[in-house]
Amino acid sequence: MVKRRKRYLIAIIVTLIITLSYQLPSYGNRWFEILIQGVQILQITQLSDADEVKLGEKINQQLLESGEVKLNRDREINGYLDKMGQRLAQSSDRPNIPYTFLVVNDDSVNAFATMGGFVYIHTGLMVKADNEAELASVVAHEIGHIVGRHALKQMRQQAIAQGVMTATGLDENEAIQIGVEVGLRLPRSREAEKEADQLGLANLKSAGYAPIAMITFMEKLLKLSESGTLTILSTHPATSERIVKLREAIDPVTANQGDGLNSKEYRRQIQSLL
Repeated sequence: MVKRRKRYLIAIIVTLIITLSYQLPSYGNRWFEILIQGVQILQITQLSDADEVKLGEKINQQLLESGEVKLNRDREINGYLDKMGQRLAQSSDRPNIPYTFLVVNDDSVNAFATMGGFVYIHTGLMVKADNEAELASVVAHEIGHIVGRHALKQMRQQAIAQGVMTATGLDENEAIQIGVEVGLRLPRSREAEKEADQLGLANLKSAGYAPIAMITFMEKLLKLSESGTLTILSTHPATSERIVKLREAIDPVTANQGDGLNSKEYRRQIQSLL
């Protein structure tokens, strides 16, 4: 009888700890991690910046190891993108996490971001841009997704839809796989795209780039899509609506004021891709 009562008591204590780990992740989750002894369970809705960066690193590792993302190793091109990206990152609304900007060796016109500051830009997109400001507008938009934590929100939705989200959170391996899908294939919501545009435009301006570039590049994408499907438009929907909203948000008097409109200089910077 005494042993049975002890078992009941232990069961109750474990249940309470699990409940606390879900409701009070700031300290309850540590108790739960001790109990499960190494099994990685993530509280996606309340992930810290440090944990988000770690998850982004693991998603990046999976993307590279799977062969779905092949990086361009040109030091000058990567240095050029990183310099631009860091300029934008520091003027964004979330400058306190490390950002990693990666050139993907792919002729398709595409760009995407995962969580934790990882931004991927295809060489095909870099070639299609007419100037640095247009490229910067894409990078700023992707940073906007990171600032808005859109990938994390979408990951949570997918985990619930797939039935892999539990009361305690999401298994890390499941999170990595879903993170890959979110980054590469799943379309963003209209709300997420609108917010990323707003955040990206504000970022573009604060970094000193000409805001008109965000509109000119989107118009170019829309025109290209008429002759075939663009990957970037499959994951970044409602381009026509977004252009209208951006035109409303940009003052035509100052639209062309700022850096990055020199096409000749831009071509010189990406010469190895041409």
